[in-house]
Amino acid sequence: MLFLDNSYLKEFECKIVNINNNQIVLNQTIFYAKSGGQPGDTGTLSNKEYDINIIDTSYDVEKNIVHITENDINFDINEKVKGKINWKTRYKHMRMHSALHLLCSVIPFEVTGGQIGFDKSRLDFNIQDSKIDKEEIEHKINQIVKQDLEISYQWITNEELDKQSKLVRTMSVKPPRKTNRIRLVKIGNVDLQPCGGTHVKSTKEIGEIKIGKIENKGKMNRRVNLSING
Repeated sequence: MLFLDNSYLKEFECKIVNINNNQIVLNQTIFYAKSGGQPGDTGTLSNKEYDINIIDTSYDVEKNIVHITENDINFDINEKVKGKINWKTRYKHMRMHSALHLLCSVIPFEVTGGQIGFDKSRLDFNIQDSKIDKEEIEHKINQIVKQDLEISYQWITNEELDKQSKLVRTMSVKPPRKTNRIRLVKIGNVDLQPCGGTHVKSTKEIGEIKIGKIENKGKMNRRVNLSING
């Protein structure tokens, strides 16, 4: 999962490990697999003769990243190919994902769900009686953006995470524990939480954030929608 260390890789070389109908598994990849509310990447895989469109990326039951193709697969197992992601879409998702982490930092409640989209994203918060001031949130979150805070990564073990359980803000999505290596995403000194998604390098890259509709989704859920300029 090359994207864990560098979200800005647009192209890469790899080898085909397995082919199953319209699904390809590679020995390494920059394609983000759909999880945690972030859509899977799209793009192409190419050899010297063919280009194959990747229309989605997800995990199989064994937690391998599978690249789902649009057409017939003309590749062979162990063949070396080149991959390229749809960068415009990926970069927007990176900005959106980082924006949602900032939203977590200004709304101090547990997250019950979320979704990242190209035009609009949202988080659901476990809020009962408290009210959310839309204008106040928008002001606070954009003040953080303007500070141009660094977004960096740290790694901890499962045991270390268990000792710092408050780091986990999401009730609906738990950090993967398969490799005993959990990545934390750190935004300046305003937010630190486990996350395997793709992010930008600084808050300034996110751009201006607009807080949209705030909806009631049941007794304990408040849905906060946001969008970003550009």
